[in-house]
Amino acid sequence: MAYHNFVMNRQINIPYMVKIGYGKINRLGKYLIDKGMSNIAIFWSEGLEETLGGKIYKGFEQHDIEIVCNKVVQYINIEEVTKISFSLPRTTDAIIGVGGGKVLDFAKYSANLLKKPFISVPTSLSNDGFCSPNTSLLVDGKRTSVKSNIPFGVIVDLDVISKSPIYLIYSGIGDMTSKISALWDWKVAFRKGYERYNDFAAMLTYNAIDTLLNTKNLNLISSEFLKNLSTSLLLSGMAMEIAGTSRPASGAEHLISHALDEISRPSQPHGIQTGVSSYVCALLQNNPQIEMLKNFLLKTGFFEYVMNNPLSRADYFLALQRAPLIKKDFYTVLSEKDSYMKAIDIIEKDAILKKIIR
Repeated sequence: MAYHNFVMNRQINIPYMVKIGYGKINRLGKYLIDKGMSNIAIFWSEGLEETLGGKIYKGFEQHDIEIVCNKVVQYINIEEVTKISFSLPRTTDAIIGVGGGKVLDFAKYSANLLKKPFISVPTSLSNDGFCSPNTSLLVDGKRTSVKSNIPFGVIVDLDVISKSPIYLIYSGIGDMTSKISALWDWKVAFRKGYERYNDFAAMLTYNAIDTLLNTKNLNLISSEFLKNLSTSLLLSGMAMEIAGTSRPASGAEHLISHALDEISRPSQPHGIQTGVSSYVCALLQNNPQIEMLKNFLLKTGFFEYVMNNPLSRADYFLALQRAPLIKKDFYTVLSEKDSYMKAIDIIEKDAILKKIIR
């Protein structure tokens, strides 16, 4: 039965301020004052204030920006985020997060609670969370996806990104290419009557994938590659906002990754797990983009990296079993009959998978 309960008019948000390039973090003060933001709360990942604070504070001083709160984020339990958020001065104009996923989720949710603009300053490109409308927080001790708002501003300094550990760039590659299997799941879920489908959000995600896969310079720290990776991940975040769901960016491969997070100690970075799982799921789907996906992951060295840091075979097989149970009423290729045994067969026969899941 087709899903006909369409929403014709829904307000969506998109980032108002987007700066991608070299030296952008030095100009953060100017970007803020240009938008009338002079009183800000800033949250940091551990260790980053020491390395990046000087550049940011100098820009703040030049433009008379006052820091009303300055904290290093260590915990992301929702009670802590809420307590700190409501202790911020009412004069706060904007909330800034500088660092990785944990601090960006903290600052994003804080801004959402207070209905203040959130400025995202990622220091790596490990996933699309820096520009998504979702956060991952601890609720009752368990990592939970919590709805939030897409950032008002995104500042990606390629000087900073190029110095991040290479595994974080591979994670970003894996997270972005995982949209290939996610889009297949979404479209089939729609055809089976389980989901709404937003053509524009899907088109935006397909274009984001093409932007990355058609990159000519595959030197992972080159200007072209980092710009294309950051733009692609940003567009993926926007597609989720437009669709009103994570469907453009998340399918069976993300369920497998969530299951691995629960099983493996320690787990691999999110994007590594979703990239590997997207390849597994694309084979399971007979996805028409499977060869393009495979070739890109080979050429960028993604598969080589995972071969040197393989996923546990026992953990992965258990994650395949658990994955369909993680989200109720969420159709993916893993919802199909005999999908588990078919996936096992694929992993045992595919030359690449035998080397990266062992």
